[in-house]
Amino acid sequence: MVKVDDVYQKVLALANKEQRGYITPQDFNLFASQAQLEIFEQYFYDLNQARKVQGNDTVVADIDDMLEYKTQIFEKSLSLIQNPNALVTVGNGKQLPQDLYRLLHVSLNASECELLNTRDFTNVKLLPLTRPTKSRPIANIQAKVITCNDGGADQAPSILIYIKKPAKPNWTYVVVNKKAMYNPNAQTLDFELHASEEIQLVNKILKLSGLAIKQNDVAMAGGTMESLINQQKKI
Repeated sequence: MVKVDDVYQKVLALANKEQRGYITPQDFNLFASQAQLEIFEQYFYDLNQARKVQGNDTVVADIDDMLEYKTQIFEKSLSLIQNPNALVTVGNGKQLPQDLYRLLHVSLNASECELLNTRDFTNVKLLPLTRPTKSRPIANIQAKVITCNDGGADQAPSILIYIKKPAKPNWTYVVVNKKAMYNPNAQTLDFELHASEEIQLVNKILKLSGLAIKQNDVAMAGGTMESLINQQKKI
């Protein structure tokens, strides 16, 4: 986890601003959320690309393991057996979690479900040869509602395992002598990314901040440092 105040102070220092004003807390929080989301989504692109690379198996495995480790921070398991009211009931199914980014696993009564599109989910239940069973259940998502079937009536899943979206970071403050001062006792939210992403966060926010305050040198500095880090990751 990366401390939001550490990143904020470094962004201000690199922007060569002695007073908190050019990069306001409101702007910082907006840019921080955008930067975190960009890094988070890049994990899955990089993971997909790493698994396509042929050559040095050790290097590919190391990259794959590193990215898997970084994404595991966001894995979440939800048991609707232990907590049936964790999700809103809609018809015979359950509304998907609001923080869902990517669904990894769906099970019904200890059996993993095959996730089907709506047409196939409807059709396979009608044919004796393809009809789902208790050991081979199926699932479908329609209008953000997930429903399962094991040969009888449609029902809600038992367990969902998914990648959650990172919560938006929030740098909270109080105004003292017309300056915004960090207030850790308020509703501060740190970045949820791995600690190794602190430099990348600073560079991305610096680039976005430079564009906002119309300081091209600040934006270019952040963009240049960000590009160097990305090149190093690909070596």
